[in-house]
Amino acid sequence: MGERTANVHDGDIGRTIKGLAEVIRGRRGASPEESYTARLLAGPEDKLLKKVAEEATEVVMACKDDDHDHIRYESADLVYHLLVTLERYGVTIEELAGELDARHR
Repeated sequence: MGERTANVHDGDIGRTIKGLAEVIRGRRGASPEESYTARLLAGPEDKLLKKVAEEATEVVMACKDDDHDHIRYESADLVYHLLVTLERYGVTIEELAGELDARHR
């Protein structure tokens, strides 16, 4: 587990996800030596996919511990790695939103 984030305040999830997705998209073609995101986008497929699985497991473990701040922290890691995965495989956040919208109509 990484260091807990201090002074977290509520935010706008739509704006946050959209902004993060734009930053991730902007890392395509960036130097892998200078950007962790660029390494995930261009590096071995298994490295990214293992990170998604690892972060999902850490969310589960935080839930088992019933630790609110840890759940939030690990969930943020999972969402970040999921967004990198979507970018790597060409799935836009608009497509993801459409999929989620279609499920609750």
